[in-house]
Amino acid sequence: MTLMAGLLPFTHEPYLDFKNPDVAARQRDAFRYVRETYVGRTFPLVIAGERVDVTDTFEVRNPAHPDEVVWRFPLGTAEHREAAVRAAEETYATWRFSDPLQRATILKRAATLLQARRMEFNAVMTLENGKNWAEADGEIAECVDHFEIFAREAIKWAQPKPVEPMPDEHVTMVYEPLGVVAVISPWNFPAAIPLGMALGAVAAGNTVVMKPASEAPLSAWLLLELLHEAGLPKGVINLVTGGDDVMGDPLVDHPRVRMVAFTGSREIGCRIYERAARVQPGQKWLKRVIAEMGGKDATVVCADADLDAAATGIVQAAFGYAGQKCSACSRAIIEDSVYDEVLAKVVEKARALKVGPGEDNVDVGPVIHAGSAERIMRAVEEGKGYAKLVLGGERAHVAGLSGAYVSPTVFADVPSDSELFQEELFGPVLAVSRARDWRHAIELANDSAYGLTGSFYSRDPMKVEEARRRFEVGNLYVNRKCTGALSGTHAFGGYNMSGTGAKVGGPDYLFWFTQAKTVAQKY
Repeated sequence: MTLMAGLLPFTHEPYLDFKNPDVAARQRDAFRYVRETYVGRTFPLVIAGERVDVTDTFEVRNPAHPDEVVWRFPLGTAEHREAAVRAAEETYATWRFSDPLQRATILKRAATLLQARRMEFNAVMTLENGKNWAEADGEIAECVDHFEIFAREAIKWAQPKPVEPMPDEHVTMVYEPLGVVAVISPWNFPAAIPLGMALGAVAAGNTVVMKPASEAPLSAWLLLELLHEAGLPKGVINLVTGGDDVMGDPLVDHPRVRMVAFTGSREIGCRIYERAARVQPGQKWLKRVIAEMGGKDATVVCADADLDAAATGIVQAAFGYAGQKCSACSRAIIEDSVYDEVLAKVVEKARALKVGPGEDNVDVGPVIHAGSAERIMRAVEEGKGYAKLVLGGERAHVAGLSGAYVSPTVFADVPSDSELFQEELFGPVLAVSRARDWRHAIELANDSAYGLTGSFYSRDPMKVEEARRRFEVGNLYVNRKCTGALSGTHAFGGYNMSGTGAKVGGPDYLFWFTQAKTVAQKY
């Protein structure tokens, strides 16, 4: 019997049905609970399992209404950073030898605990990063899946890999952990992304210093609290917050940090990759880096496709969470003969979207802050000079709220050498371009520095097979939208400037957090 035999077959956590009045009422109750329990509080750092209060703090504001300070977090110091690395290093000395069944049991227990608090976590996320109920719930469901998947992966990667036998030797090949892993995560998926990177490290036997994004740190903080409740030993994951000058470059540079796991912008990812390559005084390894750095994701629509399904998928992927996903569809490339028809359908569907606060569960919420909206609007204004604006193109005003709302925006006839076509804007802006034929559409889709996700709509098996070979992305979706990867099924990670190719939620993700050892014992 293998170690995996005691686990029940994996099933994805189902999404909540908010159209059910009882479910919706419970979610509204969860918002009231979160406001009563968390709003106005100051949260501590977590180092060696202990809560560390800090006098200097920063404010976390509700993107839907930035005048509202929802909670505060510490501005950690260099001393806190050093204490967190030291705690992780000291804990690694024992955690590296922990029983993989113990790790799996902790993660499965955490999944059960999260299921019980799911709506609470939904509400926290909405208040700190602006997601509507469905987007937040989808992310928390992904966290449940992460716990279950990584429990299984912890067991799988603890088993020796088969090697060719020798007649006079007993030979094994095993995968051992690396050491202290710095996890640096973004605000747009403040629960699933830091959790996925941290669990990759922890399930393999490493320890973690986690720095969540300052815009949305409570989701990660609560997940660590939940892991401790599930039995995770103190010091396995340490959580620090603060300025990038203290908790950014110095953490990446630290000679006792063995690996950096990062998700965020291309600019910062490249900076981390470069800095981590330098061998610091006292460092006796080459640091490993995994980085996921965004996308400029394209949906290709062939003339023979289900055009209604394609338009629906484009709109969902372009404007869900206000386009603030690395997997968002920001380019629609449509075959010439159906271009006008699909464009009209996309505009019609996008025009029907309602803009407002995520707490009200509308279609399109705010972008994360005013600075993001200003950056998006600069690109939109420039785009008006070379492409045809067919929808939106302005800031949206929501009565009584000061959030940075941007109207769903669609540009047509976008040139392939333009900023709208080439650069990740991270907002609700869709560039639509015309292709001569379906092969030209794939060429245009590949005309990007990125290669994260893509969609290909066609009923023709030959075209689909060609797209499977030619479409240069890490995640290709056929006849469905290019967002919504499921842990354990859609291993997620991209090509080129989208990152280093590590596929979170996939069967080889833990490989990145390990090193192989061959032991040969002569008889």
